[in-house]
Amino acid sequence: MTQGHRHPRKAPIAVIGGSGFIGSNLADSLLSDGEAVLVVDNLSRPGVEQNLDWLAQKHGDRLSAKIVDIRDAGALAAALAPAKAIFHLAAQTAVTTSLTDPAQDFDINLKGTFNVLETARSTGAPVVFASTNKVYGSLPQIAVRQADDHYEPLDEKVRASGVDEKVGLDFCTPYGCSKGAADQYVLDYSKSYGLPTAVLRMSCIYGPRQFGTEDQGWVAHFLLSVLSGRPITVYGDGRQVRDILHVSDAVAAYRGVLTRIEALKGQAFNLGGGPSNAVSLRVLLAEIADMTGSDVALRHDRERVGDQPFFVADTRKLQAAIGWQARVPWREGVSDLASWLLRHRLQPHPEATRYVA
Repeated sequence: MTQGHRHPRKAPIAVIGGSGFIGSNLADSLLSDGEAVLVVDNLSRPGVEQNLDWLAQKHGDRLSAKIVDIRDAGALAAALAPAKAIFHLAAQTAVTTSLTDPAQDFDINLKGTFNVLETARSTGAPVVFASTNKVYGSLPQIAVRQADDHYEPLDEKVRASGVDEKVGLDFCTPYGCSKGAADQYVLDYSKSYGLPTAVLRMSCIYGPRQFGTEDQGWVAHFLLSVLSGRPITVYGDGRQVRDILHVSDAVAAYRGVLTRIEALKGQAFNLGGGPSNAVSLRVLLAEIADMTGSDVALRHDRERVGDQPFFVADTRKLQAAIGWQARVPWREGVSDLASWLLRHRLQPHPEATRYVA
């Protein structure tokens, strides 16, 4: 069992990776509801300092921050010591980067997560971990057919409800392996040590505070590229389907799982927009062109290793567990993100024209 410590009532909730896109939105939500929040981040991604500054200006003394790399076990343990709960969202998130530097990918995603878990085991703090749909691999067992602008499963149940958590894990690419192994470690620390942990296997999250770097969301990549007149390279034919989820809905899911962590510990949940927010790359690009009144400069390259022609999350397990559902329709959400990007006059990162699902 864990060596659980009793944390003071006003102890902070730690958000590891709290200067990132999802992390800063989550921290803002917690702070807005009166929670003290500890952001732990190494500020390695372009633009994230802006998120931390935004949080500090908006919330003042209830926010504390530690600039720490999760690969530094000692510094991480010291930083997390006062936390009453931990959201772990820090990661190396690009498949491409994992293929060129698998050692770094391993150290951040797996060894870093191990460091988080060992710290939590010593304090008893619950951990909610950000995993990915990539743990399911390319899903070759889900046969698809080609429609005009999208792929769709032959199986009627999958077509109606999406891919559920019973699909076998099938790690592919170093990124899939590191995140998948971390996913399993998080679940095992509940089984082996009694630590309250849960995993959210995310589809494509998008929304405000995305800065359009290659590893921070392809919906923002597309918007930024179109708004700046830069070409977009799509890998494959663009009929790949994803269920996209607005970050406000993702934040609600993370908070809901933490609220019921004792009942849900040791479980993994799919988190995505579900069938009502499923969209192919082709359809999304057409919508962006119509929304912005801009032409889309498009080019194609070969399909990437491990790419899923169709992934839509079946979120019924999460819905039943915490009463959650996706509330922001994808067209409304993409328009919201476009407006935010225009207000902030952001420029795309040089790598931001590449599609990464």
